[in-house]
Amino acid sequence: MDTKKTAYTRRDFVKTAALTTAAIGFPTIVPSSVFGKSAPSNKINIGQIGCGRIATTHDLVETFKYDKARIMAMADVDRPRLLSGKKLIEGWYNKKMATTNYIDIKTYDDYHALLANKDIDAVIISTPDHWHAQPAIEAALAGKHIYLQKPTSLTIEEGRTMSNAVNKSGVTFQLGSQQRGTRPWPQFKKACELVRNGRIGKLHTVNVGLPADIVGGITTEMPIPEGLNYDMLLGSTPYVYYTLDRAHSTTDIGSRGGWLRCEQFGAGMITGWGVHHIDIAHWGMDTEYTGPIEIEGSAVFPKTGLWDVHLDFEVKAKYANGVNMLINSKNPNGIKFEGTEGWIFVTRSGGGVTASDPTSSKNAAFTASDPKILTSVIGPNEVHLYADDHEQHGNWLDCIESKKPTISPVEVAHRSCSACLLAHISMKVPGKLYWDPKTEKFKNNAEANKLLSRPQRYPYGTSYVKGV
Repeated sequence: MDTKKTAYTRRDFVKTAALTTAAIGFPTIVPSSVFGKSAPSNKINIGQIGCGRIATTHDLVETFKYDKARIMAMADVDRPRLLSGKKLIEGWYNKKMATTNYIDIKTYDDYHALLANKDIDAVIISTPDHWHAQPAIEAALAGKHIYLQKPTSLTIEEGRTMSNAVNKSGVTFQLGSQQRGTRPWPQFKKACELVRNGRIGKLHTVNVGLPADIVGGITTEMPIPEGLNYDMLLGSTPYVYYTLDRAHSTTDIGSRGGWLRCEQFGAGMITGWGVHHIDIAHWGMDTEYTGPIEIEGSAVFPKTGLWDVHLDFEVKAKYANGVNMLINSKNPNGIKFEGTEGWIFVTRSGGGVTASDPTSSKNAAFTASDPKILTSVIGPNEVHLYADDHEQHGNWLDCIESKKPTISPVEVAHRSCSACLLAHISMKVPGKLYWDPKTEKFKNNAEANKLLSRPQRYPYGTSYVKGV
């Protein structure tokens, strides 16, 4: 077996965490700049990779709240966005410090140059889905701590490579799966604790409701905008002509980019929102380090327009512990845990992470078959899940300093994403598929196994990263 593709297990994770804490023969997980005596070096120096919607309206906004963080550099393939991001962050710092020239944010047209900057301790990766795994791997090789937006990868194969690389490097990794933190939605953790402690009896079914996408997208070829490195934007995916609706807005950074609806760059809502909800389903099911053993699905795909990700869909998955997961676009947006003695439904409250997130306001955020279930106290000798008073970015920064695992470590992140990618594959390959979570291969289905990876366009892609 190729050791590079070997699954990272719960036992491996615990072992790695122990070694991290001991810091024996361990790469410098906390650079000297973090604990220096002078004010400028008493910070975690952060480089931002990707300056679009999720970066400027969420990742940077949240990270800036913490005094221990110092955003010092940015990289983007779109020069106007890069300069806009620089102006935004410098404005924040100038206002906070009551000065007009507090910091000069370094800018890079190529994130590789940012990673080469030895003054940078950590990176936030807020790029399109097909540009997640490669920069994360390269950041790990460079010894940078990583905050990665979901989903972790475009394919299961590159997700496995990324998880192995991050764990081997020992850097602190956090996935942007904000539903785990006690802020802003503590109901997810409470729901999972109640399920894990048997408040609804023996768990047998988990219903996951996700949005479907829409038909559309103008197919007309257009000139590549000035300042956009379109070849690098396409990255490892095949070269196709430029048109606005397969890229991102040139005027509105806060809008959702058309790439989100193109299979060339991702899988659509099944990964875009699915990683959030399936991550919580795994948390409640106690299956964070594995995956389904059977999966079967179907979906409607667009027949017109540029956008080609799935529309309405239905997927059925079975796990080794006997629990069935039903994922579809008809269920209410959220997660419903069903047991032999009742049920719990949990979803977001107060909107999404960004203003453009699809949300459902028709359902209460935290309900149960019996209201008394929700007020049940978890005893001292019962299962208590990871608790942290910060939201996801604050937890990441704390863990860089403490050397403890984050609330969303890389292998857990990979397993959440891989379950979504398996669901997507099941929409493409008819019939029931049998999955081996240990080898991360389908049993006796060559057609499905071909979809575990994609050809990568040189010189981009995880296949061409040196040192992996």
